[in-house]
Formats: sequence, structure tokens, C-alpha cells
Amino acid sequence: MPPLQNPDSLVEYGARRVVITITAILAALLEIIDTTIVNVALNDMKGNLGATLSEIGWVVTSYAIGNVIIIPMTSWLSQQFGRRNYYAASIIIFTICSFLCGNATSLFELIAFRFLQGAAGGALLVTSQTIITETFPPEKRGMAQAIYGLGVIVGPTLGPPLGGYLTETYSWPYIFYVNIPVGIAAAIMTLRYVRSPKYGEKKKASEVDWFGILFLALAVGCLQFVLEKGQEEDWFSSKYILTATIVSSVCFYFFVWREMVARSPIVNLRVLKDNNLKIGTILTFILGFGLYGSTFIVPLFLQNILGWSAFQAGLIMVPSSVVTAMMMPIIGQLLQKGVKQQLLIALGFTFFFIYSMWGYKILSPFTGMNNFFWMLMLRGFALSMIFIPITTLSLSTLSGKAIGEGAAFTGMARQLGGSVGVALITTFLTWQGEKYSTNLVGNITGNNVVFQQRYNSMVALFTSKGMALNQARQAAYESVFGQIVKQSTILSYMDAFLYIGVMFIICVPFVLMVKSKGKVDLSHAAH
Repeated sequence: MPPLQNPDSLVEYGARRVVITITAILAALLEIIDTTIVNVALNDMKGNLGATLSEIGWVVTSYAIGNVIIIPMTSWLSQQFGRRNYYAASIIIFTICSFLCGNATSLFELIAFRFLQGAAGGALLVTSQTIITETFPPEKRGMAQAIYGLGVIVGPTLGPPLGGYLTETYSWPYIFYVNIPVGIAAAIMTLRYVRSPKYGEKKKASEVDWFGILFLALAVGCLQFVLEKGQEEDWFSSKYILTATIVSSVCFYFFVWREMVARSPIVNLRVLKDNNLKIGTILTFILGFGLYGSTFIVPLFLQNILGWSAFQAGLIMVPSSVVTAMMMPIIGQLLQKGVKQQLLIALGFTFFFIYSMWGYKILSPFTGMNNFFWMLMLRGFALSMIFIPITTLSLSTLSGKAIGEGAAFTGMARQLGGSVGVALITTFLTWQGEKYSTNLVGNITGNNVVFQQRYNSMVALFTSKGMALNQARQAAYESVFGQIVKQSTILSYMDAFLYIGVMFIICVPFVLMVKSKGKVDLSHAAH
């Protein structure tokens, strides 16, 4: 028999708690898998819809923009419409948009439905965290964070292999159709089992912070556009990127001003006065950078350098996710037993640094699956030690409604960290590759003995196969130049691993200096 409890409490017991937890995990996975699942299907979409590579990239960008605009507003929207209603409506809209994306007959339709899908998905991740947390009693909330963390950490890894399998086996619309049965089940279970906390009186239309909503949407939306399209458009040499940057900066300024003077702000910025939340938001940003950055860079190397398929490249990431899934409950138990969050975060950051240095050391044209396996297992172990402690540390000195508002900031920081990570890594790889290529091409001279030996051996090889001498010389030169480009690219990937590792290890001393309150009561994290 469950113990007697406050009738207003949202804590559940027995089968009901299990069902609610499964519902929230399904919804969180829907949102986060769709962040990465389309990446491997872009070429098929491009050919089917008659779009250019630049145009089809908007399928990813539009989803990310819709997603990141809504995340900071989830707390307010939940209070305005009731959390269960808002959550169920988001799942239903997400599911309908999935069907519409799969049936899109033009690029414009697909981009529009992906934006709506991203806006609906913005509610799923952070609200799932709150629902799971409030369903568990206070003494088991470390375990609740572990369960929620499974979706956040494992989801980005599952997207590419699942997308690759569905695209290769069926066709690209099925990466959207797969959401439909899951979304229907999650919506039904939400309406049947999930309860809403009691909120105060709803704001009237005249009291709503419409200017705050407008400034936030423009600021975050334009920032996401800059991050997604900056490298493709050659950054500030493009008038579109420059204009979006200016609009984003101006709107951020007016958004901050508006939220500080509004009677009922859409986002409570005053909660950021809490030092732990400020530090936790920064650490969550770095976590997002490492999580999405590593999920991006490893498959990219495997496909571009080693010639793996998208499905193969995505599949190699799965074992590390299994390690994360196995470790999450253990980390939750350690937190419940009083192990300090700072210690676990510091160890996790250190292990991620070792993983990055490992990647830096092993990359070569001959690196095989066995070389990556244990390195990626360490990545999974490191991430499991970072997510839950950062979440609890960020909220440990907050109370009541401020916890939900703080959780919205960490959710947005994680998504923006991923977007910044992918944008910076893409730009860095391009710049470093060009730098190394320029330096190495300088060695292709008649005075370089190594080059002459390689060049002459290739000329001899091609002539032995029946090529004319002039053709053999041209083919030999192109082959040497191709090897230079490949070596330059590998060196740029090595540097990317190195600098990501340095970023993580630099954070360790600062993490250890953070104060903690002990166990945090997340029972009021309502958004």
C-alpha cells in the first residue's frame, strides 16, 4: 500500500508511476531522436524534392529554430494552459506534423511542417523531466533524473542509425512515420494518467507579455539560423548572416530589458541571480557542446575518411549509449547516498578529456572499428557521470517555482550548446583543413626528395598499367594531391578532438569550487 500523501502531491506509486514514466520517456525520445534522425536522409530528400544541398539543409535548421524558441517559454505555457493539456497537445501536434512531413510534396511544405514539429517538440524534453521528477518521492528523485537522462543522452545517438536503417530499407518518409504510433500511445497515456499541478489564475490576453514573446522568438530564432547556416554562407561575408546577427543581438537586448520591467514576464531572468544556476547553465552548455559535437564528429570522420555508410557510422555509437544507460541508475543511486555532484561532474569531465585525447591519438586513414570501440565506451561512461549531477547541482540552491524556471534555462543551454558545437566544429574543420592543406602543398616541389620518390613511384605504377607518360604524370600528381587533402582533413579532426578535450579539462577546477546545498527537492519544478 502506498503511504498517505497530500492530495495535491503529484507523487505516484506502483503501476501508475511506471506508466507515467514510460509516457514521459517516449515523448522525450520522440523529440530528441528527431533532432538527428533526418541528417542521414538529406541526400534522398534532396533528390526526391528536387532541392539543392543548401535548400535541403533547412529541414534541419527549421526544426532547431522552432525547438529552441519554445523551450524557454514552456514554464509559462504550462501555467497558462495546464501542464497535462499543454503536454498532450504538444505530443499530438508533433505526431500530426510527423505525418505531414512524410507526405510533403514540396520543400516548402517539409520545412514548414518541420518548424511546427520543432515548436511542438520544444515542450516535450523539459516537461518530460518535470513529470518524471514529480512522479517520484523526494528520496528517489536522483533515480528519476537518471531515467530522464537516458532519453537526453541516448536519443542523439540512436537517431543516425535508425534514420540510416529506415532510409536504406524503406524510404525517407518512414523516418517521420515511425513517430506516429509512438506519438499516439504517448498522447493517450498522457491524457489518461498524467496530472497537472495547481497553478494560480491564468493571465488574460491583455496581461500576456507579447513583446517578450516577440523579442525572444526573433533573438533565439535568428541566433539559431546564424549557427546552422553560418559556415555554409561563409559567415559575415553573407548579408543574410550579418543581418540575422544584428537582429538577434538587438532583440536579445530588448528581450532582457522587457523581462526586467514587465509585470508578468514570459521568462523570469531574475532566477539567474542564483550562482549555482549560472554555473550549471554554463556547464550544461558545455555538456551539449560535447554531447552533440561528439555525436556529429565521429560519424562524419567515419563516412568522409573511412568511407563507411551512414548506417554503419551511426551504429558504432550505439554501444556507448548502452554504457550510458547502464550507468545512469548507478549515478542516481550515488547521488541519493550523498556523493557530491561536484565530484561526479569533475570525474565525468576528466573522463571526457581522456576520451578526446584518445581520439586525438588514434585518428589515421587506417583506424578501424576496434580502435573506436573502447574509446566510445569511455565517452558513454563520461556522459553518464555528467548529466544528472549537473542538473541537480544547477537547481540545488533554488526552491519552489524557481526550480522549473531554472530547468528551462538548462534545457535551452543544452540545445544551444549542441548547435554552437556543431557550427564551430564544422567551421573549425574547414579552416584547419585549408591551413594544413596549404602548408603541405608547399612541399610539392622538385627539391623535396620524399615527394619526388612518391611521385616517381606512382608514375611508374600508372605507366606499368598501360597509361601514356603524360597521363601517368597527371594521375600521379592528382593522387598525391588527394592524399594531401585527406591528410589535412585528418589533422583537422585531430585538432578538433584536442580542443574539445582542453575545453572540458579547463572546467574541472571551477566545478570543484561550486557550493552545493545537498539534496535538491525538485517537487516544484513546474513547466
